[in-house]
Formats: sequence, C-alpha cells, structure tokens
Amino acid sequence: MNICVFLSAADLDERYTRPAREFATLLGKGGHTLVWGGSDVGLMKVVADGVQEAGGRLVGVSVRFLAAKTRPGVDEMVVARDLAERKKLLLEKADAVVIMVGGTGTLDEATEILELKKHGHTDKPVVLLNTAGFYDGLKEQFRRMEDEGFLPRPLTDLVFFAEEPVGALAYLEESRGVE
Repeated sequence: MNICVFLSAADLDERYTRPAREFATLLGKGGHTLVWGGSDVGLMKVVADGVQEAGGRLVGVSVRFLAAKTRPGVDEMVVARDLAERKKLLLEKADAVVIMVGGTGTLDEATEILELKKHGHTDKPVVLLNTAGFYDGLKEQFRRMEDEGFLPRPLTDLVFFAEEPVGALAYLEESRGVE
C-alpha cells in the first residue's frame, strides 16, 4: 500500500518523534511505501529514516522552493511547481492518508483530503494520528461541525482518529483489505 503521510518538517521533541518513528517502522516492516513531502529534515526525516531502515520504499513529492531540502537516495522523487500541484500529486500516488502532527501546511493538506472525501471525490481511508493529544482541539471542532450540521456525511466516514501508531496502520490495512 502507498501511504501518504502529512506531517511537519520541524525538529520536534521525543513525544512526537518516538510515535512517528514507531509508525514508520510498522509501515516499512509491513512492506508499504511512504509517500511524503520528500524533505530530509525534522519529523519528515525521522519518518523517512524509519521506513527506509525497516525495508519500506520512499516516494517523495517536494516543491520547487523546498527542492534544496529533498532527501537523497529515495526510490522516487518528484518536484512540483507549487503547493497545489504537490498536494495533488501526493494524493494521486497514495492509497491511504495519515495525518501526523504539523503546522499550517499539514492542516491545509488534511482539510483538502477531508473535503474531497466529504464530496465523494475519493474513498481513500484517512487516519488522524493524535499523538500526545495534539489534535484534541481539532477533533472537538470536527465533532461540533458534525453536531451542528456542517458535515453532509458522518465524521466517521471522513476520518479515523487513532491515538497510537499501531491502531493507525491496523485501520488502514483493514480498510484496504491488506493482510
């Protein structure tokens, strides 16, 4: 399975890096491919290292203004013109999506895939990995959107909230019929 991971390129402390690396190791050992922003810094590097060390493949999709930070030695690297093309390519190459901790770029990517699912333009499974309660506020906001009628589909049709890496990957594998 090609699993797109949206996440930060920032250097973060162990409460975020440890679970990210755990997920990456599970992904690689499961024979899956990481589809990610292609960066060789911060949390993006942590995840790419973990996947590669565990035997998984790496498919990066960077963007011109970040091309100097791309990871060498990947299985495939594409450099998009702009952020919009990057998101499009990331989603095209993915069978499933995991949203890890991140900033505004990660949130932009997350809301794009959820909007596509909301309107029936994709059926790819999406997991929000709520490491250290990072997305508790967002989860509450999504529930409010659902409760107050802003979502035309049940929230559970759009996204699965996982508290631990093993639950995130198990959900994706079950959703895609991977054994």
